[in-house]
Amino acid sequence: MKLFPILAALVLFAYPFAVYYGLNEWGLGAVAGVLGALFLLRMIGGNQTRLRELKYIAWLSGGAGVALTLLALVFKSSQWFTYYPVIVNALMLVIFAQSLTQKETMIERFARLQEPNLPDYAVRYTRSVTKVWCLFFVVNGSIALATTFMSLHTWTLYNGLISYLFAGALFAVEFIVRLLVKRKNEKANNESGNQTNNQASKPANNQVDKNVL
Repeated sequence: MKLFPILAALVLFAYPFAVYYGLNEWGLGAVAGVLGALFLLRMIGGNQTRLRELKYIAWLSGGAGVALTLLALVFKSSQWFTYYPVIVNALMLVIFAQSLTQKETMIERFARLQEPNLPDYAVRYTRSVTKVWCLFFVVNGSIALATTFMSLHTWTLYNGLISYLFAGALFAVEFIVRLLVKRKNEKANNESGNQTNNQASKPANNQVDKNVL
């Protein structure tokens, strides 16, 4: 059963190309049927994720996809398909931004899945990263919205390739910055620990000298 949600997520990851190819090869009705089924699987697969917010994203984005598919069928217009990336960016922005008002941000929750006991500097860092991703969703969602008024080719190129390249670049830069921040703080902690040990050893050495005298 887990195979179907994973397959649906992979196909929806390539959603723009699926729309572009499907409309050119199969037509509106066939594309709507396939995508509608995949969106339903996406909603079902959301129950298997560990984070509550990711479940919400799966349910809401899947529900929005089903709604867009029905609208495309009712109004006989493929334009409705192009709004899906905009909705996904909007949902991600709302969830990430809302987490900034809570004790743990979205990125911190992701980080704690791998490292439950995060140091204080890491908590501060994950909050900053969450803000960066909020900015990304604003910019990416705005561009995605602009492409809905352009040709299907341009829409597919941005939402199916360029936006993923931007996201990948952000992941790569963040990973490098994360390593630098971690190394800097670990070095500072080690130096602080050495100073504490040196200070603690001085009274003991003085006591030994007094005993000798």
